[in-house]
Amino acid sequence: MKRIMIMGSDVTLFDQLTGRELEILERLSIGLSDQQIASELFLSLNTVKWHNRQIYSKLGVSNRVQAITQARILGLLDHGAAPPPFQTRHKTYRRLMEQRVHFTSSFDGTRIAFAVAGNGPPLVKAATYMGHLEYDWDSPVWRHWMEELTRAHTLIRSDQRGCGLSERDIINMSFEAWVCDLEAVVDAAGLRQFPLFAMSCAGPVAIAYTVRHPEKVSQLILLGAYARGWLNRDLTEEQIKEEKLMISLMQIGWGRENPAFRQVFATQLFPEATTEQLRALEEQMRISASPEKAVALEREMYQIDICHLASQIRVPTLVLHARGDEAVPFEEGRLLASLIPDAQFVTLESKNHLLTEHEPAWAKFVASFRGFLKSNDG
Repeated sequence: MKRIMIMGSDVTLFDQLTGRELEILERLSIGLSDQQIASELFLSLNTVKWHNRQIYSKLGVSNRVQAITQARILGLLDHGAAPPPFQTRHKTYRRLMEQRVHFTSSFDGTRIAFAVAGNGPPLVKAATYMGHLEYDWDSPVWRHWMEELTRAHTLIRSDQRGCGLSERDIINMSFEAWVCDLEAVVDAAGLRQFPLFAMSCAGPVAIAYTVRHPEKVSQLILLGAYARGWLNRDLTEEQIKEEKLMISLMQIGWGRENPAFRQVFATQLFPEATTEQLRALEEQMRISASPEKAVALEREMYQIDICHLASQIRVPTLVLHARGDEAVPFEEGRLLASLIPDAQFVTLESKNHLLTEHEPAWAKFVASFRGFLKSNDG
């Protein structure tokens, strides 16, 4: 069997074919059209055609007939058998999923960790704090997010400076540094154009990046995001006291083995979560950042104000926000959508800042996310 070099490793051609490509090969072999494959796998037609080109290139052929013939010679197809049930395909896809972690240097020399996983056109997820490239895949909080975001795309995501696998012993934790870090990751990944997805505090970073690099961002998707940090909102005296108390709690209890202090934050982000999910989020908070870095990040987020930048966005934008979100009030999401010209706004009926896999709001998010990417697929 032909052997090739990928990322410096000598592997077989069979190893190079991905789970998604094998799914498409199976459907090509039973005569489905590109449009039928797109409909069955919930992909856009352009995405299927992109995968076809990847398959042809890897098999060393120029059309589907040759691809099917070559695949059968190599034993990649079950000689015309029907594709397996969805549940089996889903498990196979999860088992075949691999993540490759890399490092790049930002403008000030800070080492930023980023990961590449999945197959298909690129999708970039802007970094948020409380992230950890390795832990996310095993977490009941993030696992369904990882599976969805890699379902039809190559996902590129990173750990924020001071967090996860990125360099932690740093001083500069500024908003400007966060934007520069995203620039460094995109450049290191060699991306020309891509959809950009951002959640929560990563939303303002994604907006600033898009204003600077409108030629690179094909679509912008924002979930639970905002234009104004706490200090730039119209807060009551009671709310100001509450935020100061939260900072004090972070300084005292963030890094302790006892999760009592972190539960305050976890329940704010995840009020309708299961006990397992809350424990996983509490643990991720502890391992992703030190108390000092968590406080520094939180204080910087309080000062954000990108209202003037939001009005400069000129790419198709989708803004989604949970109506009962306690971490970022619904009104802030609605304000953000009103600032971005022609932005589409979707209300999610949930109290969770981080959506759980089995709540109706998750299904609505997935449908809106997929529909938006498909309708704006160039």
